[in-house]
Amino acid sequence: MNILLLWDRAPWHSGAPIPAVLEANPRLEILSFPTASPELNPQEHVWKEARRAVSHNHRLARLPELADQFEQHLTTEKFVSSFLNRYGYTTLRPMFI
Repeated sequence: MNILLLWDRAPWHSGAPIPAVLEANPRLEILSFPTASPELNPQEHVWKEARRAVSHNHRLARLPELADQFEQHLTTEKFVSSFLNRYGYTTLRPMFI
């Protein structure tokens, strides 16, 4: 199974060590976002949905409780991405290790 690695156009994603890392890890499939298009970045949609679901109009008085709810939301939800649909992927699921 391949691993889809989503990259923005940050300069450190094209630095000298990158080709060696990609060669050593043939399962990595790189998908770069179009230049100056944060609205197409699936991760931006994840953060927006998580903020809407967890932190907007919340009643929690302590930041650690809010952070726990935020992490719970990120690890249990699947996020639809129309950008990824073009590449045969239908959902984005953030993973925490």
